[in-house]
Amino acid sequence: MPLWLILGGLNGLIAVAAGAYGWHGLGGDPMFMMAADYQLAHALALTGVAWLASVATGPQGVLVHLAGAAFALGILLFSGTLYALALTASVPVTGAAPLGGVLLMAGWLLLMVIGALKIRSRRG
Repeated sequence: MPLWLILGGLNGLIAVAAGAYGWHGLGGDPMFMMAADYQLAHALALTGVAWLASVATGPQGVLVHLAGAAFALGILLFSGTLYALALTASVPVTGAAPLGGVLLMAGWLLLMVIGALKIRSRRG
């Protein structure tokens, strides 16, 4: 699905720009750099979801889209909160970063389930 590829590319672009700003503009602020690292890693996950969405069908296809949604929302909540905290020294929404982290983990869990279903369907 093009949406996941677009979101993967957009998040990769933002993460690289944020990493450069965090390093050069903020002196390598650890909180800001962690946000950029997590965003970049999950931008790559979104590009993987884009590929899976192009080949998965049925229930597996639904799980792929759920994984993409979990990654996208997780990036927004987790990295977004860390960026805001590093820039303003305050948390914009209490609990957003932990929820974002849970969503990122849920995305990976969904990818594992998809893999397990693929293995099971091949064995027959």
